[in-house]
Amino acid sequence: MRDITVLSGGHGGSKFISGLLHGISAGRLPGIGEDARVTVIANTADDLWMHGVKVCPDLDTVMYTLGNGFDHERGWGRKAETWSIKEELEAYGVPGTWFGLGDRDIATHLVRTQMLEAGFSLSQVTAALCDRWLKPVWGDRVQLLPMTDDRVETHVAVKDENSPSGLSVVHFQEYWVRLRAGVPVEKLVFVGQDESKPGPGVMDALLQSDLVIVPPSNPVVSVGTILGVPGIREGLVATSAPVVGISPIISGHHVRGMAEQMLAAIGVDATAAGVGLHYGTRGSGGVLDGWLVDTADADAVPSLTDSGLKAAAVPLWMSSEDATADIAAAAVELVTR
Repeated sequence: MRDITVLSGGHGGSKFISGLLHGISAGRLPGIGEDARVTVIANTADDLWMHGVKVCPDLDTVMYTLGNGFDHERGWGRKAETWSIKEELEAYGVPGTWFGLGDRDIATHLVRTQMLEAGFSLSQVTAALCDRWLKPVWGDRVQLLPMTDDRVETHVAVKDENSPSGLSVVHFQEYWVRLRAGVPVEKLVFVGQDESKPGPGVMDALLQSDLVIVPPSNPVVSVGTILGVPGIREGLVATSAPVVGISPIISGHHVRGMAEQMLAAIGVDATAAGVGLHYGTRGSGGVLDGWLVDTADADAVPSLTDSGLKAAAVPLWMSSEDATADIAAAAVELVTR
């Protein structure tokens, strides 16, 4: 196998991809050569305009992580970051400083915004940014694609006693960063999703891959929004490549983020089995051939296999690149043995 496609959100997806690439380079993935190419289709429904610049959190997290510029200690943004601009905005009393834009990070958003305003598409802008971050490290072996060039945004409805409807709607980033996912989700609204179309190269990546991986990203607001772009789900169903996923839920809890809140909002059990069955098998209208769960959730394997999925239980904590490479190897073995 030479061509691998990954559907990714931000932190969990990028961490998995880093371990996947480590495993490929070390020759630790069965049947995959050290020259294998990885195409990442990234969620863009988290994108927003903030302080006049276009911010693409998941695209940037993947780009910074694979380009050795991500702050792993903080868990987001650029390493060696400073905050002078944010402090000045706060001093002026500018709204929206709950979303922290670091001095280094804001340069990326300025370049992106200038290029978008000059008429370049998000895919073209992303390719230009990756010339700095990915090319020097990976050459042509890694490609980062936005799921769409169209505007798609996730909005979250929460209870609001002061609203005539009893609800107020906030951008997903405001729910996650300002509200810290601390209030129940009443409804999710995916603005522009139904009218969007896959970005350039996305369908080719799916249909021409030797393997497609759904990493442990949020199944609703990361992978779910990618699958919600018309045509992408159909591409996963149609591809001749095996499609394997890794559970983001271990022992009934998300490892990081707010998957539990999002799953509750769409009526899906926040369990390894619940998410696997939510994605479903390609033989019955779903998108997966195989689903990895953690050893703590080994009792879920029988119900998953009964549904038609290949399933196995292995350690899923991405505690190191070696551990993550082992997860990737197990995923490959599950759907190719």
